[in-house]
Amino acid sequence: MSGQLNISFDAFNELPDLYFLLSKDLEIAAVNNAVAKMAGTNKSILANKFESILLHSSAPVVTNTIQQALKENKLKKCEAKLSLNSNLIDVQLFISTFSENRSKRILIIAKDITSDKRKEIDLLRFYYVAQNTVNPLQITDTSGRMIYVNPAFEKASGYSKEELLGQNPNIFSSKRHSQKFWDKMWGEISGGKVWIGEVENKKRDGESFFTELLISPILDYQSKVIGYFGIHRDLTEKRALEKQLMHTQKMESIGTLAAGIAHEVGNPLASISALVQIIQRQSLDQFINQKLELVKKQITRISKIIRDLVDFSRPTRYELQQVNINENIVEAIDIVRVGKKAKNILFLSNLDENLPKLPLVSDQIQQVFVNVLINAVDAITDRQLSTPDTVNGEISVDTSFQDDSIFVSFTDNGIGITEQNMSKIFEPFFTSKKDDKGTGLGLWVSYGIIKSFHGDIKVESKPDNGTTFIISLPLMN
Repeated sequence: MSGQLNISFDAFNELPDLYFLLSKDLEIAAVNNAVAKMAGTNKSILANKFESILLHSSAPVVTNTIQQALKENKLKKCEAKLSLNSNLIDVQLFISTFSENRSKRILIIAKDITSDKRKEIDLLRFYYVAQNTVNPLQITDTSGRMIYVNPAFEKASGYSKEELLGQNPNIFSSKRHSQKFWDKMWGEISGGKVWIGEVENKKRDGESFFTELLISPILDYQSKVIGYFGIHRDLTEKRALEKQLMHTQKMESIGTLAAGIAHEVGNPLASISALVQIIQRQSLDQFINQKLELVKKQITRISKIIRDLVDFSRPTRYELQQVNINENIVEAIDIVRVGKKAKNILFLSNLDENLPKLPLVSDQIQQVFVNVLINAVDAITDRQLSTPDTVNGEISVDTSFQDDSIFVSFTDNGIGITEQNMSKIFEPFFTSKKDDKGTGLGLWVSYGIIKSFHGDIKVESKPDNGTTFIISLPLMN
């Protein structure tokens, strides 16, 4: 029986896996050539306890599995770490028992899974990075169907993972890119090349989002494309800053043009005004004087527009002083609320008493507040005139301090601003007011004043749902 066993065990010598023959006391009785080669000798490992080559953390699991195999006389499996001559390897153990000369023997086959373990760790690392990165990631199969998206992709697109998996990425296409654009992309990635381009997509709610998209083919061991990996870099903020820069440059160009127009128009207008006054003093015709009075009103209106143009285009000559924003707002509210339109409007204020003072020109910043409040009053009046239901007008003003900036918000429950008008409200001569009630320069001038103090002014609005103007002013100018 013993000879037969030795012959049988010798048959394992040329096999690549590690074979151990143990006594019932777990002493190593024999090993195959693969073990001897890794251990560096045929002799030193023999007669040692099997636990001696186990990493300490693996020993309890292995010994417990061996005891189960002895007790149940069944094949058992477990994973362990072996240390052979400073070689540390991950193995899967197959443990079986048999009897020889009425003694229990244990045969252990150790399959090296070190490479698989490393791949598993690499996969876990990739998964952790992918799940927690701020960049939207997606993986598709060769036909373009999504088989993985990370949380950042869900957040950016507005779709849930369940809605995206199995779908083609064209579900959030903006239709802004030509078929030739996408054909070129597919031609490169299907040929095993990396493609990079800027794309505009649509979120679930229809809002646009811009990204720089890198798509890399996923290759198998034979360099065959088995899928595609895409990573997005959000360009929305970059596009917004570019748009803001273009708008600022546009305002500066218009300001330069406005200065020239004001100079060329101002002098002839003064002459016309003087002639009108001379004719009025000399004429006794009532009809003529009525018409001349209308001319005077239009001259006054044009003069105000010219003054606003000049105020916007020329550098400020006012001296900066430490201004209390809250006091300035209270004065602006007092100015606006005495108007006829504002008598039935409720003005609410929530002003942070701990606001620091800012180096500003008091009259200019108050002009901004008054302009915004007058627009709010007009918006409420327009809604009251166009809505059969009674609308109780309300304007709230809030101030706060955060991130080294003071924020002032004006919120009304007026008629709101349409989407097509949102991008135009800071342009000169644009007004949505009816019957020529506005010059279209109030917000333009206000924009210029806020920018001169290195601040910003933003608008949030929906038709028939009110408007909020948010002004931010940095602590250090």
